[in-house]
Amino acid sequence: MEIFESIISTFLSTIRDVAPIIILLLFFQYIVLRKPIRHLKKVIIGFVYIVAGLALFLIGLEQALFPLGEVMAKQLTAPEFIGGGVKTTLNWSDYYWVYIFAASIGFSTTIAEPSLIAVAMKAREMSGGAVSSWGLRLAVALGVAISIALGSFRIVTGTPLHLYMMAGYIVVIVQTFFAPKWLVPLAYDSGGVTTSTVTVPLVTALGLGLASTVPGRSVLIDGFGLIALASLFPMITVMGYAQLSEWRAKAKKQQQDELSDKDGD
Repeated sequence: MEIFESIISTFLSTIRDVAPIIILLLFFQYIVLRKPIRHLKKVIIGFVYIVAGLALFLIGLEQALFPLGEVMAKQLTAPEFIGGGVKTTLNWSDYYWVYIFAASIGFSTTIAEPSLIAVAMKAREMSGGAVSSWGLRLAVALGVAISIALGSFRIVTGTPLHLYMMAGYIVVIVQTFFAPKWLVPLAYDSGGVTTSTVTVPLVTALGLGLASTVPGRSVLIDGFGLIALASLFPMITVMGYAQLSEWRAKAKKQQQDELSDKDGD
């Protein structure tokens, strides 16, 4: 009975949250533009799907993803698992399973991120195939994997977040001058689309779980900040991917020119 009440409550709250968007769209369509909505039936069905999907996703977060992330973090940081019940003091290097799990969860959730899939599809379409959909998704996922692993290291060691952020943005600024200009805006957007429906809940749960189980860490100070890193590193990896692709293309062209010169001689 309690589950059904939770489901109904989530559906009602989702309708309340989506309602302002619907009202805004209807206002501009009928009052500002003064035109009817084309394919009204399809639009209504689409909004029903949106409400149902969001509500079910939120229920899934509460019932599965949040608890799973916290439980995994607590189990991986348990002294009996890390030290085998032998070690009394633990070093940052003893938490290597935490870093592996953090990188894996960052990579897998980003690959499944709906907003990234949408951006990658549009980027491939608008670039005429110059930007590979899978290449972009893999570059972003690699950046998130590195960032979550590094963020977990930060929580374990207790080092300040701002040092990582400043160093990362210095790298981004330097890369911006050397990366292909047409890809820089896409790289910057790629950092934002990672902080969406799938990645945020699991990463947040992981950070809070780590901060609550690692000795001497504060949940408020150390538990948050993984999302900030997850937004930063994809910019680095996407621009790095573009720079590497450009370098390989130039090297291939140079090799072909050399072969042509030899054939001409």
